[in-house]
Amino acid sequence: MRFRANHGCFEEERKIGTDFVVDLKLKVDASEAQESDDIATTVNYQEVYNCVADEMKVPSHLLEHVAARMVKSLMGRFESVEWVSVKVSKLNPPLGGQLYAASVTLFERK
Repeated sequence: MRFRANHGCFEEERKIGTDFVVDLKLKVDASEAQESDDIATTVNYQEVYNCVADEMKVPSHLLEHVAARMVKSLMGRFESVEWVSVKVSKLNPPLGGQLYAASVTLFERK
């Protein structure tokens, strides 16, 4: 998932925004959905996207804080999620050199 958001330690980043990529992995028991072909029996990835997008709208200084909010929100909202791994990457971070991204990955299981 790609977002423009206002996260960062520098005031300029929080004013003008930066590009971010969120890589998300969820472990769920999808056996019922495999048989039923009914979205009501699994995690709706549109709802997952909306949950992540909502957290990206809340400015933070640290990627760790953004990722932790996502983990907490996803684990709280979707009972069937057994574990979540979220990687938040800030593209082209202003670190005085040429970097593709700076990233943080968090993992949590129930």
